[in-house]
Amino acid sequence: MAWYEKIIGDLSAKKRWHEYRRRVEALPAPYRQTAAALERYLLNLGPTSDSDSLMRMVGDLADLLEQGAAAETPLRELVGEDPVAFAEEFMANYGDGSWIGRERARLTRTIDEAARSQG
Repeated sequence: MAWYEKIIGDLSAKKRWHEYRRRVEALPAPYRQTAAALERYLLNLGPTSDSDSLMRMVGDLADLLEQGAAAETPLRELVGEDPVAFAEEFMANYGDGSWIGRERARLTRTIDEAARSQG
């Protein structure tokens, strides 16, 4: 690791993030608005503790929206009628490294342990 990476962090992830942002900014307005909404949701609930998964996820999101825009695919055909279900299914492909995923796993483990101790 270079000395400057020790101070400011991994530059490759920052470069990948800036490239993703450039791609999103180049989208037509409705796709850009959809990207922003999905990004907000995914960043709050997605694998934010794993930068590689996060960068793959947003890169794939940009791919999907770029391809949809190029083919002039209606947004509802891309994300369906339930954007939350779409985002949850999309996010599930990138691991469960988010805080909410860890809390879900902890809840399940605790209830399983309690049930086992009950006999």
